[in-house]
Amino acid sequence: MPQTNISEHVLETERHRTFYLSAGPEYGPLVILTHGWPELSLSWRHQLPFLGAMGFRAVAPDMRGYGQSSVYPHHADYSQELVVKDMLELIDSLDREKAIWIGHDWGSPVAWNMASHHPERCYGVASLCIPYSTIELGLESLINMVDRSVYPEDKYPAGQWDYMRFYEENFQKATEQMDANPFNMVQLLFRKGSPEGMGLPAATASIRQAGGWFGGLPEAPDFPRDEDVVSEADLNFYADGLKRNGFFGPNSWYMNHEANAVFNHEVVNHGVIEIPALFLAARFDYTCESVASGLAEPMRDKCVRLSEKIIESGHWMAQEKPREVNRELVKWLVRELPELLA
Repeated sequence: MPQTNISEHVLETERHRTFYLSAGPEYGPLVILTHGWPELSLSWRHQLPFLGAMGFRAVAPDMRGYGQSSVYPHHADYSQELVVKDMLELIDSLDREKAIWIGHDWGSPVAWNMASHHPERCYGVASLCIPYSTIELGLESLINMVDRSVYPEDKYPAGQWDYMRFYEENFQKATEQMDANPFNMVQLLFRKGSPEGMGLPAATASIRQAGGWFGGLPEAPDFPRDEDVVSEADLNFYADGLKRNGFFGPNSWYMNHEANAVFNHEVVNHGVIEIPALFLAARFDYTCESVASGLAEPMRDKCVRLSEKIIESGHWMAQEKPREVNRELVKWLVRELPELLA
């Protein structure tokens, strides 16, 4: 497969600035990849050239609050409704009617919301780790889906989503802990999955009890880099971006659960998604656990043309297992959207 260069672009509108990376022919079928917390467009570095070499125009933006895109001062500036407007501006600027939307982590509800609110702008939708009809419904709905066989309510009232409660109750403390050492923070986070935690409560279930992300420490501890997930150069790039902008914007995505739930009431077709949909579950992602739990059941009820595959990875799937992710993406595209490859 030929190598495809990645180029940098900036979209400036009256309301927002979007920086994005792109690869592939300018007039190829459009794929837009939306990253999650606390990442950057760089997180799709393994998928962009692959999709570009297949003939797609692959585009990955820095989401609002991240990297070289606009940063805002209020929590309400990071609602899903506003992020979706950013994506509509992006696809319009590319002079396209439709795109394939691929999301991960907080980028997943963005992709799902494009499909549920604007299906006319979508060829298909794919998500890594986060099933449809979960986080976009708000935190209370997520807590109602907790597997109580793993998270007894008396001990883990918010289940694996306890860290989200911590943001709501201690936002300044959480953000200061992360801002104190962004390099150590991302170095600690970007790690491959392991079967050792299967069936056990995720670490994110005890954040409030521990007094914060790092057991009450003022900053992230220094752990060795996991070279199977991120290179030293890429780690420095992530850390520089987060140091420049801080964690206020990224963490504010967690402060809009109620607004996001209201936005969900505006879905079309009663939230049923009829376009091709792909869900890649991470077997060793114990916070967003969807293999053994029922977290993905609402998605199965609402996605008419759903394909699913389990990837033997942790949460950072696109970086940890890029070949497997790329293989499943192309298999799905060939099977469900062959007209785009003609």
